[in-house]
Amino acid sequence: MKKLFTFLTLLYLAHSAIAQQEPMFTKYMFNSLIFNPGYAGSKEHMSIGLLHRTQWYEIEGAPTTQTFTLHTPLRNDRVGVGFSLVNDKIGPSNTAGANIVYAYRIPMGKFKLSFGLQAGVENYRADWSELNLDEELDVAYLDPVNKFMPNFGAGLYFYGKNFYVGGSVPHLVEYDLRTEQNLAIYARQIRHYYFMAGAAIPLNGDALIFKPSILLKNAGWDKRSSKLDAFKDIGAPNEFDLDLSLLFQETLWVGAAFRSAFDAFGSNAASSYDSADIWVSYLMKNGFRFGAAYDYPLTELSNVTSGAFEIMLGYEFNFQEKKVVTPRYF
Repeated sequence: MKKLFTFLTLLYLAHSAIAQQEPMFTKYMFNSLIFNPGYAGSKEHMSIGLLHRTQWYEIEGAPTTQTFTLHTPLRNDRVGVGFSLVNDKIGPSNTAGANIVYAYRIPMGKFKLSFGLQAGVENYRADWSELNLDEELDVAYLDPVNKFMPNFGAGLYFYGKNFYVGGSVPHLVEYDLRTEQNLAIYARQIRHYYFMAGAAIPLNGDALIFKPSILLKNAGWDKRSSKLDAFKDIGAPNEFDLDLSLLFQETLWVGAAFRSAFDAFGSNAASSYDSADIWVSYLMKNGFRFGAAYDYPLTELSNVTSGAFEIMLGYEFNFQEKKVVTPRYF
C-alpha cells in the first residue's frame, strides 16, 4: 500500500468521522493530567504513569501515541504540581510536547476545587519526502515542516472521594502550521475543549465499586466568531467516551466503553459511531499498576483493521501492604 494513499485515507477518515486533532485515549482516566492541569495532586500522593497507544495497527502510517505523566501534592496541601510528555505520530508527521503543571486546590468540605495552569512547548515536524506523491511539485508538500510552538493551558477540577467533574482547554494558543503563508490550503492547530465527570458507587463497601465516567471533547465550536473567514466553517462533531467499570477489592479494575460523536453545534461534519472498547487494570501490592485496552472500530475502518490497543504502566507512591492509605478512585 502506498504511503500517500494511506496518509490521505487516514486524514479523510479522521475528518469525516471524528475530526479531533489531539490524540484520543481509551484509558483516559489514567492520564487525565494530559488534558486537564487541574488534576495535578488530586490523588493526594505522587503518581507516575506511562501509556502507549497504537491506532489501527494493521494500517501503515496509522497513529501511535506515547504519554508520560508525573504529579504530586506538595507539603503545602493546597498546591499540586506535575509534568507531562506526549509524542504523537501519524504518517510522515510527528508532534512532541512537554508541559509543567501547577494546581491550586481549595478545600470545600469533603470536596476540593482545583484551578490548574500549564505551560510548555510542542514541536511539530513533517517530512513530506516520505510520501509517494502523484504530483512531485505539489506546493503544499514541497518543504518539510519543523515548528516549535510554546503554549498554555487551563483547567478546573472539582472532586471528592466518590465524585469528580472538570473542564479544561489544554492548548489555548492556535498556530498556523503552513510553511508557505500564501497557500490557499490551510493547516492550523485548533483549540480543543474537554469536559469530564465520574462517580464511584459502592455496591459492596470497598470490596466492589461501580464507576461510571464520561469524557466530552470538542474542536472548533468557537470558530464561528473567528476573524479569519477561512476558519468560520471549521468544526467537528463533539466526541464522547462513555465508560462503565467495576473495581474489585481496590486492585482489579475492569471496564467497557463506547466512543461516538454528536453534532450539537450544527456544523456540516457528520456524526458517527467510532468504537466499542474493553479494558483491564491491576494494582499490585508493591504499588505498581499495569493495564491494557482494546478498541474495536464501528466504522468502515473495520474492513481494513482489527482496531486499536493501549498498554499502561504506573506507580502509586503512597501504598501500604494491603491497600492505599486514602483510596483514590480516580
